Order: sequence, then C-alpha cells, then structure tokens
Amino acid sequence: MPVELLEHRPEASLPVHLISSGGLDDAGLPDQMRNWAEANGFTGKPASVLAVPGADGALAGALLGIGDGGQAALSAGALARSLPEGDWHFATPPTNPELASLALVLGGYVFTRYGKKPGRTIRFSLPEGADGRAVRRISEGVFLTRDLINTPTNDMGPDALEHAARELAGRHGANVSVTKGDALLSENFPMIHAVGRASAEAPRLIDLTWGSESVPKVTLVGKGVCFDTGGLDIKTASGMLLMKKDMGGAANVLGLASMIMSAGLNVRLRVLIPAVENAIAGNAFRPGDVLASRKGISVEIGNTDAEGRLILADALALADEEEPELLVDMATLTGAARVALGPDLPPFYTDDDAFASEIAQAAAEVEDPLWRMPLWKPYASKLSSKIADLNNVTPDGFAGSITAALFLQRFVEKAKSWTHFDIFGWNPSDRPHGLTGGEAQAIRALEQVIGQRYGS
Repeated sequence: MPVELLEHRPEASLPVHLISSGGLDDAGLPDQMRNWAEANGFTGKPASVLAVPGADGALAGALLGIGDGGQAALSAGALARSLPEGDWHFATPPTNPELASLALVLGGYVFTRYGKKPGRTIRFSLPEGADGRAVRRISEGVFLTRDLINTPTNDMGPDALEHAARELAGRHGANVSVTKGDALLSENFPMIHAVGRASAEAPRLIDLTWGSESVPKVTLVGKGVCFDTGGLDIKTASGMLLMKKDMGGAANVLGLASMIMSAGLNVRLRVLIPAVENAIAGNAFRPGDVLASRKGISVEIGNTDAEGRLILADALALADEEEPELLVDMATLTGAARVALGPDLPPFYTDDDAFASEIAQAAAEVEDPLWRMPLWKPYASKLSSKIADLNNVTPDGFAGSITAALFLQRFVEKAKSWTHFDIFGWNPSDRPHGLTGGEAQAIRALEQVIGQRYGS
C-alpha cells in the first residue's frame, strides 16, 4: 500500500488513464480498453479504479475516475489501495500534478504501530510539473499528524506528546522548553494547571521555537488534551470512544511545524502546546469554580467538559505577549462545529479579511476544505458571569463554535493577525487520500499561505 515516488519512469511502467464522469468516449482510449471499461460499468465516478487487461491477458494499465469537479486531484489517492504492485505513471499529466502525487502518497498511509502490515508497495513516476521534495515534505507532516492522533492515550499522554515535540525539534535544530506541574502556577499558567492537575501525568506547556529572532514571528497554538473524560461533567461512554483524538490540534500544529521547518521558511516559528489529560480525581476542577488566567481574566466554570478553551486561553495569552505577525490556534474544540459543517469542513474564525481570503483560496487550490464563520460580537454577552469576568460556556447552548471562538478572542490583543480553526481531526470513513482514523485538517492550506507570505 505505501507509495514510492520515482523521479524517472521505468521502461515497463504501466499507464493510469484519468477519466472524468461520462468521459470514456473523449479519453482517447484504445478500443479494447474502452470496451473493457463499458463492460465493467466504469463511468468515471470519483476515486473509482479499474485494472485493464491487454490482448494477451496481462495487465495493460488502469483507469481512474476523477468525476467532474471538487477534490478531483485527491481521487488519485485511491490508486494506492487499488493498483497491483508494480511501476505506474499517469498516461497524461493531471491538472494539478503535484496535488495528485501528494494524494497518491497520502492514500498509501497505514498506521503500523500495533502490528498492522503496510502491504504491497506501489511505485509511481512523478508527473511533469510535480515537485517531489514538496510532496515528501507535506506528506511527512500529514503522516506525523495522523500517527499522533491514531496513537491511543496509554501511549500518547502528556509525557509522550512532549517527547514527540522534542523528537521533531531535534530533527530540525529547534529548541524546546517545558513548564510542567506546579511550575505552571509559579509561571502563571493557572488554567492549564487546573484542567490537568487530576491526571496521573502532570500537565505542561510545551514551547518549541525555531528560526531567527529577526524575521517575522509565526506562532502556532495547538490544543493538547490527550484524553477528555469531560471531567466532573463526565461524558457518556460512547462520547469518550474517540477522545484520544482530543489532542488533534496539537498533532496538527506539529505536522504544520514539520512542513515549515523542512521548507526552511523565513519565519521565527513558535509552537505552543498545552498538554493535559482532563481526568477525574479528588483534585479535579469543578463546575462553579472560578479560575484565574494568565491574562488576568477570571473565568467561571459552567461546564468542565469545555476545558480545551481554558488551556488554549493561557497559551494564547503567552503567544500574544510577543506580538506575532501571525497567530494561529487549532483545536478539536466543539461538537457544534460538527453539527454545523460536518467532519470534513472545519470552520475558521478571524477578523483579518486579507488572511481569510488567502486561506480560502489556498484551501480550494490544495483541496483542504475550510469555511469561514463569523465572530458575531453580539453573542459575546452570552459568556457573561455574575461573579467573574467570563463563563466558559453559554447558558443556552446555541452557536457553540462561535461563542468558543469569541471566548478565545478575549485572550488575544496584540497579535497582528489571529485565526482560530475548530477542526475535527478524524476521518469517520475511508476516503481516497486517507483511511478511517486521525487526519490532518487545514495545515496543507496553512502551509501554502505561510509559504507564499514568508518564503525561504
């Protein structure tokens, strides 16, 4: 199943023909190949693959359906799981050769930590116009994200998440400092401490830095809740089944950091990950508690299951203090975002119209879907508290993703541009470029925008 990209086409390489919906007659196929496709009911449906025999019965090539629109390039990911082992090439270059090549590699991903076998290897020639180094760099970042999310919490708690950050930093010459346990109180990160103090593994703030101090500052903040019971407002059993992915924001910013550092972009990169487990014990924080924050804003706890915004708030306050050019936070934050837009289309929130336009364009170009949602200021009053500056939830439950974003916005004042991504971090079913499981969302689009703004 893994895909090896070849810089040069082997002589015996077999062709893959790209077929749009209903486009068999216009594809210029040999009669025998077209007849075989018609006999097998092949219509060009997106991500459909059909192996085609030659006159002698040996394999002569394959057809890939690309449909007639959205995410056509990502359909190429289906080839990784459908083609017989061997050497292959595109009969004609795809419209987006680099993205199609990336989809091929992403489609071959298998999570092998616990014994699943990677399967056969497909060797595929890079089409003209594709940058193999860029494909490998982006796929490595995506695979890092997927691996981190797919790893269950017994092997991916705060300690292991810190280790993953240190390992990534070591590969790129980055620096890592960690504020851990009760040091969070002395260093003024009280909400990170409160959320994580009931766990057997100490809460911490992971701080990775890379690049020159003299270049534009780009700061990424990722929610690192390694498991979320809901705290004393405990989730149902079914509600906890996927909670290993509640560190998906952290996994995605580490994947994005990998892409940025591998590209050698001209930025001073900072990655902040508050890493905790929202557990239940005698010292767990409670509904009705009032927590201090790094920003000096007091927060009444309306629900302990709205813990991600609390740890992000302390990390965002720290990030904001050095006035970065670009501040991005990513979090598997609200079920409301999934109700509104489903698992495949993460919302993002920003007041920076120029950045919003850039990220929306990039999302379309690299088929990494995103949707801008409003920071609707009138809803901010729903976060009011009678005894504190803010409540961490609203009393009516409406517009949950918007009000979560408005909560976070209260902790950002100095950054020149801030954007919040409310991601899902998971494929609920197999897709051409990714099996069911952990998924990178928004970071391919972000990598493109950051690369265009701050090239190497």
